[in-house]
Amino acid sequence: MNEHDEQSAHRLRKELPDEVPSARTPVSGTPAGGEPSGGAPEGPRPAQGGPSGRERLRKGLWPPRLTRAQLIVALLLFGLGFGLAVQVASNSESDGALRGARQEDLVRILDELDDRTQRLEDEKQGLEKQRDELENSSDQAEEARKQTLEKERQLGILAGTVAAQGPGITVTIEDTKGAVEADMLLDAIQELRAAGAEAIQVNGVRVVAGTYLADSDKSVSVDGNKINAPYRFQVIGKPQDLEPALNIPGGVVQTLEKEQATVTVERSSKIVVDALRAAERPDYARSSSQ
Repeated sequence: MNEHDEQSAHRLRKELPDEVPSARTPVSGTPAGGEPSGGAPEGPRPAQGGPSGRERLRKGLWPPRLTRAQLIVALLLFGLGFGLAVQVASNSESDGALRGARQEDLVRILDELDDRTQRLEDEKQGLEKQRDELENSSDQAEEARKQTLEKERQLGILAGTVAAQGPGITVTIEDTKGAVEADMLLDAIQELRAAGAEAIQVNGVRVVAGTYLADSDKSVSVDGNKINAPYRFQVIGKPQDLEPALNIPGGVVQTLEKEQATVTVERSSKIVVDALRAAERPDYARSSSQ
């Protein structure tokens, strides 16, 4: 080694530190295993996400147990949802049926609904008036007798055991094609009843609560009595309510006209319904006062 090499080695020994860190000594706070040091030793890391599905089944945590209150709430929510779905479907069907109607038809339908509401209100007020008269009358026994007779007369009209007269309409159905069937006439009776008809007779046959119609050899029978076209309805009630009920969109008149039948409606201040039904005594039912 020459003098130049000895000087270089001496200078290198001065620049080196006294101790050289070994491979086992942590450098810059880094453990020997290469993990960063956070000051305090780290414990075992917990499993993330909780127990697995297999562990839940093993421990009996699945399926989750429902309390009685939770089950009742779930059933109520299901029922509410089902009801809302049915209501939405019903409203959608009704909207679809009315969407294609003309403005005058919609106005007519609204008028008919208003008339039915008014009839119910009038009936309510009449019953309340009867109650007040009975409570305030000085002779309650006489007032009760009068009301009983009046109710008997009204029930006789409904049962067809007494004749009746009053304002109403006459409906005539011409059927030259023989296409009118019993269910079409029944629809007409039901529409008239819904519109407030108090007494009806068809071709001399009184219509009552238990009346039935059937097809009979290209004609129609009412309570077993065969009738032929033209079919003539005599109806007592408020003409302003009865006639529009037959002319609603998709109603009786339009249905019959599709079958090439001709329908005419005439209003009158006096309609006579004089076809009578024999009073029938029930076989089993008896008054509870007996």
